[in-house]
Amino acid sequence: MYSLPNLLTWARIVAIPVFMLVFYVPMGLSEQERNLAVTLIFVAAAVTDWIDGWLARKWNQTSSFGAFLDPVADKLMVCAALVALIDVQRVGPLVGLIIIGREITISALREWMAQVGAHKSVAVNWLGKAKTIAQMVAIPFLLYQAPVLWGLIDTAAWGYWLIRLAAILTFVSMVYYLAKAWPELRGRL
Repeated sequence: MYSLPNLLTWARIVAIPVFMLVFYVPMGLSEQERNLAVTLIFVAAAVTDWIDGWLARKWNQTSSFGAFLDPVADKLMVCAALVALIDVQRVGPLVGLIIIGREITISALREWMAQVGAHKSVAVNWLGKAKTIAQMVAIPFLLYQAPVLWGLIDTAAWGYWLIRLAAILTFVSMVYYLAKAWPELRGRL
């Protein structure tokens, strides 16, 4: 429970109130400085997500607690960012509902499928990974909200289209997972 990978996961959870505080409380920062700060917090959380998984596997420190807590930390950070982005009208409520609703639905489905011994039918696949990549690029772009990054990337425009792509992939991956689980679900209704 107190391994470095688990501590990194806990750090992501602790970062959520910090993220929200920086997002909403000016603290003498300009709006662009706050946008940069929350973007860096979100990106750091995404990077530590990758690092803690890599370290857990490399150091053979995987645990059932870590396997439970890691996706919870990820989903909490993504949901916090989406709620904040919806509040400032950088993400539409429907897009947020699709993404957050899918996360709740598939998390519950995976838990139930694990209880009935059919967890492999809802294991992560390439569609879920593509959804995650689109989200993890879109959200920082939408948080940053600068006119142009490095003189090349219109973050608002890229974020706008990538979060919509993420919502489409999110919905399609939810349908895929539900279809994979349907034989087990149907047999238990």
